Amino acid sequence: MPLNYKTTEWNNKKVILGEGPLDPKAPVKILIGFHGAESTPENMLIHGNRLQLENTFMLFPEGPVDSGEGRWSWWVDGPKQKESVNNFLEFSSSMISMAQDHLNNRFESVETRICLWGFSQGGAAALVYTLIGTHPLYKIASVCGFLPEIPEQETVSESPVPILGIFGTNDDVVPSFLAEHALEEMKNNGHSLTLRETPQGHELNSENLKELHDFFNS
Repeated sequence: MPLNYKTTEWNNKKVILGEGPLDPKAPVKILIGFHGAESTPENMLIHGNRLQLENTFMLFPEGPVDSGEGRWSWWVDGPKQKESVNNFLEFSSSMISMAQDHLNNRFESVETRICLWGFSQGGAAALVYTLIGTHPLYKIASVCGFLPEIPEQETVSESPVPILGIFGTNDDVVPSFLAEHALEEMKNNGHSLTLRETPQGHELNSENLKELHDFFNS
């Protein structure tokens, strides 16, 4: 199933769009891939290209925080993290709305289902948006993700979201106890959790991609 890719700009940020054949008579998944900290959307595209998902419009945005040397993050660390996470939430909501507008302009009537996935800080981004973002979500997945400091907002979900959480016992960047704590926090907030503890390090590997393929296609 070959995918076609196009690089564009939304809100003055680079976004890579990818899609195969889309059937607007069936629900179309909008899948946003969040790269890791100090990284690029191309790094997620390499993995996303291997997912082989059905009826899915994929986008890989560039993070809003400039980390230098052409690399990007989703928020800053340190005392301004909560404020920076708030900015991330607004940025991501805008990206979701623009993706919906993009499909609505192409198809007369289309039902969309918003899905998020990410690696490392990108996994954290997917989790944070699920907790306190404004758009309803269909499914999300986090690989080696965690939770940053988040703004004090109501986080109990009225609509539980299925979450696939993958983390490694040999991860020396995001220790397994941090990843597991983040995923338990999602469960405590009413979301439906599928946990995958593996012996992997800080990586996104072929076994993870198989799990992601099955999760998003089910």
